[in-house]
Amino acid sequence: MRPLFHAAPPPGVGGHSRVLFRVAQCVPFVVVLVALGIELSPAHFLVTGTFLTAMPALAALTMGPKGILSVAALALATDLASPAYDLAYYSNIVSLVLVSLASVTMSNAMRTRRQSELDQVRRIAVAAQEAILRPVPARLGPVRAASMYLAAETGAQIGGDLYEAVQTRYGVRLIVGDVRGKGLPAVRAAAAVLGAFRVTAQYEDELAEVMNHCAAALRQERAVPGAVDQETLLEGFVTALVAQVSDTPEVQVVNRGHPPPLVLCQGKVHALMPTSPLPPLGLEDLLTGPPLMAESHPFAPGDRLLLYTDGVIEARNPDSNDFFALPEAMEAVHTCTPHEFLEQLHRGLIRHTTGRLADDAAMLLVDRLNEEAGKHAASAAGAS
Repeated sequence: MRPLFHAAPPPGVGGHSRVLFRVAQCVPFVVVLVALGIELSPAHFLVTGTFLTAMPALAALTMGPKGILSVAALALATDLASPAYDLAYYSNIVSLVLVSLASVTMSNAMRTRRQSELDQVRRIAVAAQEAILRPVPARLGPVRAASMYLAAETGAQIGGDLYEAVQTRYGVRLIVGDVRGKGLPAVRAAAAVLGAFRVTAQYEDELAEVMNHCAAALRQERAVPGAVDQETLLEGFVTALVAQVSDTPEVQVVNRGHPPPLVLCQGKVHALMPTSPLPPLGLEDLLTGPPLMAESHPFAPGDRLLLYTDGVIEARNPDSNDFFALPEAMEAVHTCTPHEFLEQLHRGLIRHTTGRLADDAAMLLVDRLNEEAGKHAASAAGAS
């Protein structure tokens, strides 16, 4: 009966509350079936019309128009099964029709209003996110690049996804990260990390030092009185990954608790797993062992590198509850530009979640150009 239960649980509802919501959707059908049983039994002298009249209104609390009309049709069939054709019989039928029409009208009005409010909140969230996320240039030295930010369908609060790509004298340096939590504290934390990266990526020789400056910026942000609430202060952290693509056929990576980047090489995808997993930014007390060092991985001309946030890989299908298979989706995309590549991944993600993305998601893609193409891109950039 899933098509009948068109209304979804409110955003943020889950677990036990979600089960109660589904049970509440079944109540009108149960009441109508009980009334039908009474009408077809020797106890048909009991009055059920009053209860049946109220069922469409009860269904409107948890279901959409299809569910309401289904309850109304079942209630009407039960009324028609009554053997008593008196004034109350016709009064119940008329009342049932009027209540059903009013319930459908009210349900449509509430759904329209809720969707309008949701769209407005999502526009605000996207605008706030775009205020700190600059568009990634299409060409950066030896790579082509593209980025994409997807706001969650629930849109209740602004997320803390972050990404950036800059051209430096060391090569193209990239960052992607995800702040735990939502709202303005998450945006401020993301802005602090991005600000530190944009500045230090230009002068720090070691990629690991760039990450250390990002961690220091986050500590300074959290030290400001009133900048974060107590829960964020105790449990807040930022997963982050910085990468560097220079003229050599490799990519350097420093990963602090973030999902590993994926490289598409000759039609096959493999993850750049860290040798020693490191804790996210904000959890420096868990750092042990030698000083932070960048790890190198092969990244030849023609390869594609995808950085992303967990909103992509944790996106679930509402029917099967399966996660989005990002590596398989990358392998299924045909040869195209980075922007078109991300668009196809976006369409696949929307199909998988049936248009209901539960968390914000960000993706940053770079293509390694061959030497000739890289020189052409550099000369074109210089001419502009």
